[in-house]
Amino acid sequence: MTGAALLVAGMTSDAGKSVLTTGLCRAFARRGIRVAPYKAQNMSNNSMVVVDAEGLPGEIGRAQWVQAIAAGVEPEVAMNPVLLKPGSDRRSHVVLMGQPAGEVSSRDWQDGRAHLAATAFAAFDDLRSRFDLVVAEGAGSPAEINLRASDYVNMGLARHGDVPTIVVGDIDRGGWFASAYGTLMLLDEADRALVKGYVVNRFRGDVELLRPGLADLERRTGRPTYGVLPWHPDLWLDSEDALDLAGRRAESRAGVRKVAVVRLPRISNFTDVDALGLEPALDVEFVSDPARLADADLIVLPGTRATLADLAWVRERGLDLAIRRHAEAGRPVLGICGGCQMLGRVIEDPDGVEGTPGAAVDGLGLLDLTTRFGPEKRLVVHEPAGYEIHHGRITGTTTNATVTGTMVHGSLEDDATRAAYLSASLDVPSGASFPAARSARLDLLGDLVEEHLDLDAILELTR
Repeated sequence: MTGAALLVAGMTSDAGKSVLTTGLCRAFARRGIRVAPYKAQNMSNNSMVVVDAEGLPGEIGRAQWVQAIAAGVEPEVAMNPVLLKPGSDRRSHVVLMGQPAGEVSSRDWQDGRAHLAATAFAAFDDLRSRFDLVVAEGAGSPAEINLRASDYVNMGLARHGDVPTIVVGDIDRGGWFASAYGTLMLLDEADRALVKGYVVNRFRGDVELLRPGLADLERRTGRPTYGVLPWHPDLWLDSEDALDLAGRRAESRAGVRKVAVVRLPRISNFTDVDALGLEPALDVEFVSDPARLADADLIVLPGTRATLADLAWVRERGLDLAIRRHAEAGRPVLGICGGCQMLGRVIEDPDGVEGTPGAAVDGLGLLDLTTRFGPEKRLVVHEPAGYEIHHGRITGTTTNATVTGTMVHGSLEDDATRAAYLSASLDVPSGASFPAARSARLDLLGDLVEEHLDLDAILELTR
């Protein structure tokens, strides 16, 4: 029997699709419904490694991994069958059903994606056959009419599976009513028929002030608004892109240690520092100005989708000199994956995985490491926490007196590992539990969805 399905589309990027999808997964799972999250295509450098029933590792967007955790089911590659990892403004590396599958360029956007759509639809149909309900997250906006002919993420998916759709928008940005009306009116008749209503996201204030406008919108469109999610200061989820890397600031600035994370142009897996942001003794800030590193207690060089290009950027801005001064002063530096590779002596790219074949570039020389890129991607899950996603293989030493490198993303999410590192590097105790904090955030989101949305009406749509 084919299970039910729902599509959460957005009026814009960063409208709240991931948040709403995650909350619905949590809330419906609490009702005893076996829920699977799904996103046909993700464009993100923030990903996770999952392992299938046969032990084969694969890569999916981190947002879908978190949504599966919220639903209480095992994350799998079918939940994000197409993952595009931007390597430049015009080209993206393709991950298909968890495995590397070449590249796609902006010129291929329509003609070169038919095989991606076929894979995405097959994965959706497979999930729908195995779960009670699939909650699918769209991408961007369904009203991007220039891309509609090749769309398989928004209304293309809805039409494929006859999936009822709700549209969410961030009212904190302004223009919510115009976006709600305009999104619907730009769709053709067949697509419009599948849009059943709206959700308001990130509202601050008295919801009664919205009532007249919501009633008028329903009169004009024939679509109700299924609820108003309030803005909440504690609603912090693993993100899939770097649209808002303001940092994770300590509530009290007195006596805290500053952690400066270098905001690389092609930063990836930036959620590696989320666990540090929970620590009451730390103030985490993303920076790109070398002057902002001068008063840092700890510098973090994060992962990147393009190590060589971002290393050149580090040098162009003078960040390399600031990092070297910091280390020579006996203050700690932590490099993760691509950041670890940058800290070494040399990076070799004989096959041109990241650029010109045969390239060999000097690293920052703070670790006695050599990195050699190869076409094969390494995907590994670590216990108790962490995972590897990289092409480069390193040899040498990953630690000296003040500088530490690791190729493992997410290791700081393990409380014991993080506590040991903070004690050794900054001589500060850990004061937080990351697994407990994530669980609490997911429960909070489930509570907000249950309290502020008409879940019975949304569930009835899917039936």
